[in-house]
Amino acid sequence: MKNETLRMCIVCREMKDKRSLTRVVKNKQGEIFVDKTGKAGGRGAYVCSESACRAKLKKQKVLNKAFKCQVPDEVYQQLESECEKK
Repeated sequence: MKNETLRMCIVCREMKDKRSLTRVVKNKQGEIFVDKTGKAGGRGAYVCSESACRAKLKKQKVLNKAFKCQVPDEVYQQLESECEKK
């Protein structure tokens, strides 16, 4: 049996399989983007695709807290569309 790689959703704080989560990255240049490959270098934060988590993420600006900086609204919109695909 393969070991699942677990990561914590930054909104609901539940441990889930890494492949079921969407990763957002802040790289060394300070750029913040949705990491579709899951392998981009930099500080990562994971968000599950639950609709309640997505709503809370945007309302409370959870990514701003995770990365300790202002995250552009485009990143939240991109994340929303990526989560809807899963």
